[in-house]
Amino acid sequence: MTVCEYRPGLEGIPATQSSISYVDGQQGVLEYRGIGIEQLAEKSTFLETAYLLIWGGLPTPQELEGFEYEIRYHRRLKYRIRDMMKCFPESGHPMDALQACAAALGLFYSKRALDDPAYIQDAVVRLLAKIPTMVAAFQLMRKGNDPVQPRDDLSYAANFLYMLNEREPDPLAARIFDICLTLHAEHTINASTFSAMVTASTLTDPYAVVASAVGTLAGPLHGGANEEVIFMLQQIGSVEKVRPFVEDCVARKSRIMGFGHRVYKVKDPRATILQKLAEQLFEKFGQDEYYEIALELEQAVSEKLGHKGVFPNVDFYSGLVYRKLGIPVDLFTPVFAIARAAGWLAHWKEQLGENRIFRPTQIYTGPRNQSYVTLSQRPQIWDKNGQSPQPLTP
Repeated sequence: MTVCEYRPGLEGIPATQSSISYVDGQQGVLEYRGIGIEQLAEKSTFLETAYLLIWGGLPTPQELEGFEYEIRYHRRLKYRIRDMMKCFPESGHPMDALQACAAALGLFYSKRALDDPAYIQDAVVRLLAKIPTMVAAFQLMRKGNDPVQPRDDLSYAANFLYMLNEREPDPLAARIFDICLTLHAEHTINASTFSAMVTASTLTDPYAVVASAVGTLAGPLHGGANEEVIFMLQQIGSVEKVRPFVEDCVARKSRIMGFGHRVYKVKDPRATILQKLAEQLFEKFGQDEYYEIALELEQAVSEKLGHKGVFPNVDFYSGLVYRKLGIPVDLFTPVFAIARAAGWLAHWKEQLGENRIFRPTQIYTGPRNQSYVTLSQRPQIWDKNGQSPQPLTP
């Protein structure tokens, strides 16, 4: 077998064949099953989009009605899941709580029948239905409050905002949040989706698949970047400080959060839509203190780094939208997971179709043919006080 050229991060190396989503990074195109993201954001809903991604086509009115009914019916959590969440530390990150809860679901639905369409349908419904409830429940429980029960009369997006704040959201806010979920639902073979596919290829259960993807999404170079954007805007503090900040970042070659993408070399089409959504929210509910800073930052970065293809990505404006919707900063990434679960499940289902376990190779760079050195012949390591290191306290 010929060993291929090593590419750090597997950049540009195809890992699979897929019909789920398409990206053209040079033209700024994103399509789900061939439908442009702009059309879906304008005309579709998140659950209809999830159906499209997972089952391969837009649903009939009867199929969509049935799918929405099943989601509403399965929103509630087992009381033992809630009891488990009560034991989580209040200081824990919501993504860690979500990963633990997603994995725990597999204990309650442990039957593994990956060749049974009914099992696949049930797993899809349970995960899409319960992940928002888990996120909202942990947010309230870490503040010492009981979780708010889901309301069957509310839409998917409106129900989450209701469970988070115990207040029925404004229709515009609910619609904009639904569009945000649609925009984040899928994006080809990103890090968390690849993690889901590798886990799925072992033929484990879908709850473990989603839990592994949640853990991957939590990193600041992936889903966690939307939190970092808000912290960066806070750090900058004012419009006047934007350009010195950019100059300093360029000089130090440090990353500017919310800018640049491994695929897009133009402005991320999702960022364009999110910016318009932010402006709709600001027009109705008041301006965000960081928006003018964000606009100046986009202008400054485009002037300085646009020739290198560095433009706003999906994370840059999403945090401003979530802030105006009343979502705490450390819930930004869990909200990303609520949406991206649709894409993960679509790739899980596709992976099962022609499964082959992932087993990449490596290029070995270490020593060879070394001799074993017995313990008594190895040099002792001493600390700065001349003492032998003590064992770690259990």
